[in-house]
Amino acid sequence: MHLDWGIANVQTAFDNGDGGQTIDRTMDMPKMTERERLADLEARQRKMAEEVEKSRRTLRGKYAALIPELAVENLTEREFRDVLNAAIRCGGAAAVTALRALPEAALPTPAVTSDNPKSSRRDGPATSMA
Repeated sequence: MHLDWGIANVQTAFDNGDGGQTIDRTMDMPKMTERERLADLEARQRKMAEEVEKSRRTLRGKYAALIPELAVENLTEREFRDVLNAAIRCGGAAAVTALRALPEAALPTPAVTSDNPKSSRRDGPATSMA
């Protein structure tokens, strides 16, 4: 598709002040130079990148708001980061499918409560999935 950045005719209507007939005029818009066009496109590109980043931060904030509802204290920070990175890397659906396929014995026990004095914490170093 070829865009012609040449002179464009713009019609405007003006009221002549007597409340009756309007006057039509045609204005010629000046041709945009290649340098001006490039500057305009770069400004639009910067604005779009800012909008993408703003949307990304908003979405990440919504996901971060879910964290207080999860029992993340059962994981070390490294385990938490590794689990999330692996799930993001392979895709959410694949991660959920893989975790559901684990036998019940491999699933962690519930967190420490007043009724359950045992913790599901393991003693030892955290392992990386990288």
